[in-house]
Amino acid sequence: MNRKKFPCQIVFIFFLTTIFTTPAWAGAPTDRIRQATDKIIEIVSDKALKEPGKKDERKMLIRKAVDEIFDWEDMSRRSLARHWAKRTGEEKKEFIDLFGQLLERTYLKKVEGYSGEKVNYTGEKIDEDYGIVNVKIVTSKDVEIPVKYRLKKKESGWLVYDISIEGVSLIKNYRVQFNNIIRRSSYKKLVKRLRAKVEKE
Repeated sequence: MNRKKFPCQIVFIFFLTTIFTTPAWAGAPTDRIRQATDKIIEIVSDKALKEPGKKDERKMLIRKAVDEIFDWEDMSRRSLARHWAKRTGEEKKEFIDLFGQLLERTYLKKVEGYSGEKVNYTGEKIDEDYGIVNVKIVTSKDVEIPVKYRLKKKESGWLVYDISIEGVSLIKNYRVQFNNIIRRSSYKKLVKRLRAKVEKE
């Protein structure tokens, strides 16, 4: 699980874009991301929620806002790929929960103390129920980092199912790692490692 570090960068940058955004492209997928952005900005800017005793409440509110833009089930299914169909209903529910917690506990806490990035939306493409939103993150050193969001239109609206940075996919990276663990040991071993990782974080 620790062999590849790039997924951390991908998810971290996603959370940065949900906080430090600039006026941008006007389209349904981008608007969907912006809705979550506004909620997170409100949460991290709330002085009352910065009190020590409000830490758990603040994290819960941020996670709730992120839940509204992430399609955890679709991301889980894509990350397990062919191994997903072999899982029982209970196993799928367990994996979705663990995968969501993994991303939350590993990366979400970094959002609250980060600042300085600028985000420019550079384009949007829609093909029926699928959409792509392209952005460029400009760091404090004026380095541009291209990020691509892939979304799918569901009954609840546009939801993110993958994120790529410089052409490298978050889901593909996890898919490779998860597949290697399952092939070398078992699915139960993967779940055990995920649970240990979540508890550690």
